[in-house]
Amino acid sequence: MSTDNYLRFIWEGCLRNERKYQELLYKVLSPKMMAVCMRYAKDKDEAQDIMQEGFIKIFKNLGSYRNEGSLEGWIRHIMVNTAITRYRKAKSMVLVDDFGENDTLSGSAYNNNTLETADLMNLIQQLPDSYRSVFNMYAIEGYSHQEIGNSLGISELLSRTTLCRARGLLKTRLTKLQVREQHCLAG
Repeated sequence: MSTDNYLRFIWEGCLRNERKYQELLYKVLSPKMMAVCMRYAKDKDEAQDIMQEGFIKIFKNLGSYRNEGSLEGWIRHIMVNTAITRYRKAKSMVLVDDFGENDTLSGSAYNNNTLETADLMNLIQQLPDSYRSVFNMYAIEGYSHQEIGNSLGISELLSRTTLCRARGLLKTRLTKLQVREQHCLAG
C-alpha cells in the first residue's frame, strides 16, 4: 500500500471519529509537520504549539478535505497557514537590519565549508519573524510574492524586499561562520 493510500485509509477512520485513527494520523505525520512548524517558529516550544493548533484545526475540519491532491499536502498547507496566522496575530511586520549580538549556532559545527541541516535551520530560526516567514514561504514552501503578500497582509514589493534582506542576513551570517572556522583551523 502506498504512503498516500495508507494515509487515506487512516483518514477514513478519522472521518468515522475513531480515536485510534486520529492518534495514528498524528503519530504518522507529526514528525514531518513538526519540521514544517520549526521553520516558522523561534524555538521548539513554539513549533509544538503551532503543530498542536494545526492538528486541532485538521480534526475540527475533517470533512473539508476534498480528495484533491495529496492528503499530506493538504495537512502541510494547514500547518503553514496556522503558523502564518499565529505570526500575524503576534505582531506586525517590522524590518530589522541585523540579528543582534547573541547569535550562536548550537548543534553540529560548521566545518570544511559544509553546513549541517540543523545548523541551517538554526540560522533560519534566528532571522527576525518577518524575514523568517517570508523566507520560508518563498524559498521552502514555494509561494509567490503575491501569495505571500496576500497571506501576510503586505505588498508584493515588501515581500520581495524582505526576502532580499533575509537572504542578505543569511549570507552575512554564513560568511562570519566560515571566517570563524578558518581562524579555528589556523589557530
